[in-house]
Amino acid sequence: MRLRNKPWAQEKIDHHSNIVVADPEKWQGKWREVFGNDNPIHIEVGTGKGQFICGMAQRNPDINFIGIERQKSIIVSAIDRVSDTELSNVHLMNVNAVNLRDYFKKNEVHRVYLNFSDPWPKNRHDKRRLTYATFLKAYEEIVIPNGEVHLKTDNQSLFEYSLYSFSKYGMLINNVSLDLHNSDFEGNVMTEYEEKFSALGNRIYRCEAVFRNK
Repeated sequence: MRLRNKPWAQEKIDHHSNIVVADPEKWQGKWREVFGNDNPIHIEVGTGKGQFICGMAQRNPDINFIGIERQKSIIVSAIDRVSDTELSNVHLMNVNAVNLRDYFKKNEVHRVYLNFSDPWPKNRHDKRRLTYATFLKAYEEIVIPNGEVHLKTDNQSLFEYSLYSFSKYGMLINNVSLDLHNSDFEGNVMTEYEEKFSALGNRIYRCEAVFRNK
């Protein structure tokens, strides 16, 4: 889907420095100063318009959430949502997740969420998938021992690929749902895409992968 350009997006991002952290590399290892507490940090890579991360933050006030979104024209909607909910335990980053290790130190993050990531269906683009081994290595380096990656998608091929990738990397896979909305899983917070795809009758796939031997 082609994004509509919003030439005013950067100005809005700059105007909301209380929500979007400018120069996040300066806070590597010091995110407790940003949030003003030592609560666990959960990050969402590809936060979209912010529905999931705000919903999670509302349900979990003792957890700090950071939404990462590289598209300026999308993150502006997440800014509005965070602002409207007046949540103090959510911040956003307008950066590329390829550089995660520049923003977080070892053991600084407790959990990574990957929700409805771009499936990059062509085989030659597999290295761009957020569950490719190089991304898993980056997650492993910033999360605590036995840190987790939680994945949701409506794309069966991406889900199958991710299960294989997690397993090949040596991760423990838990709570696999092949039809999340018709399962007994409790506490699900839907994303915008999840609502859209579910309404179309698409099955939602979900799993949790745990790093081991750290």
